[in-house]
Amino acid sequence: MAIRFLLNGEAVEWDGPPTRTLLDWLREERGLTGTKEGCNEGDCGACTVMVTEEGGGAKPLNACILFMPQLHGRAVRTVEGIAGPGGQMHPVQEAMVALHGSQCGFCTPGFIVSMATAHLNGDTGHDDALAGNLCRCTGYAPIVRAAEAAASEPVPDWMRDAPGKAGLAPPYVPESADALAEWYVENPDGVLIAGATDVGLWVTKSLRDLPKVAFLNGCADLRGVTREGETLRIGAMTTMTEVLAGVRKAHPSYAELIRRYGSVQVRSAATIGGNIANGSPIGDNPPALIALGATLHLRRGAERREMPLEAFFLDYGKQDRQPGEFVEAVTLPAEAPSLRCYKLSKRFDQDISAVCGCFNVTVTDGVVAEARIAFGGMAGVPKRAAAVEAALVGQPWSEETVEAALPAFGEDFTPMSDMRASADYRLETARNMLTRYYHDLAGAPVSVLKVSA
Repeated sequence: MAIRFLLNGEAVEWDGPPTRTLLDWLREERGLTGTKEGCNEGDCGACTVMVTEEGGGAKPLNACILFMPQLHGRAVRTVEGIAGPGGQMHPVQEAMVALHGSQCGFCTPGFIVSMATAHLNGDTGHDDALAGNLCRCTGYAPIVRAAEAAASEPVPDWMRDAPGKAGLAPPYVPESADALAEWYVENPDGVLIAGATDVGLWVTKSLRDLPKVAFLNGCADLRGVTREGETLRIGAMTTMTEVLAGVRKAHPSYAELIRRYGSVQVRSAATIGGNIANGSPIGDNPPALIALGATLHLRRGAERREMPLEAFFLDYGKQDRQPGEFVEAVTLPAEAPSLRCYKLSKRFDQDISAVCGCFNVTVTDGVVAEARIAFGGMAGVPKRAAAVEAALVGQPWSEETVEAALPAFGEDFTPMSDMRASADYRLETARNMLTRYYHDLAGAPVSVLKVSA
């Protein structure tokens, strides 16, 4: 079970329980207490560390939901490793001091690591890069100014880790989809861990014991976005950061939905296959993929099958997946110019959807030829609005047709009331989204970031 990785430039070896989190290990066994515990669920960024893969670039990740075996063959830098070996400050640290970016200091280490990672990657989208780090006293303005001030400074030599120096790790995880398929057939009661952004909370919040697990980060053949004729194939282990980059040109509205999906830390770990497989009724990917008419690819041993994505979700917490079967990939059209995705949440960025609606209506000669409309947060599973679609198809694409279709939402959905929204509010906003979609396709400004009273 021993794994090897670099920690702040030093090769280390670890052997312990597979669901030991990096946060706990750093603080309790290494004395690296700069990595803080805030929310313990990947929301606040106080525990941010930088993780570098061999040839894969650096990522900011949440140490609180990062399990130790996920680090094998990688390099980790905590806030203690952002400064140089002789105590030299990193440019982002100097800028934070000069521009008064810290007050109580609790959140500061996480900000420093996120800023240093973005600096290393040449990422100047500071608002997005820091969206996963929360500060409640300084506010973001001086922190963003510090990031801007440091952006033109050269990357310090000590920040360029070479994970290969950690030595080869023993075969603790499957190294291919074939190896995974063989293991999972023999261990159908095992838990597959991809990014651990969901499973991590089983351990940190629910205190579950997971005695039999497989870590999938070694399955490089399950990763990537590739063009295959008129479709895009997305491997199950593709992170949401990679999905965002892969669909940005083809499906800009879906890409914008993904940009609001968690934080950079979460998107850098979360995988599209994990998001689909956990079957959450409020996951943001399925509505978009269902509206696109995506196909899901499943594998059990040497056997493969495929299905329309909407058929995978049977009931709350239940999917059409056999024991020992896993999500291998999802394919979707490479073009869908009429796709629009609308996310409604209490906080604009990095929040759970109250309602997520995705629309893909094809209009031919002024008449609705096809309609695919899907919602999350409106039922126990991601679900198509079949009655609404039927009310649109064959009708002229007009405000009158849209208005006439609105009552059909009551036939499709009986949403629940919870802390995010009431049932009546969900139905009303779903209807409003269809009206918004009509005006969106007509070219009217509909984004809350652009429309003002």
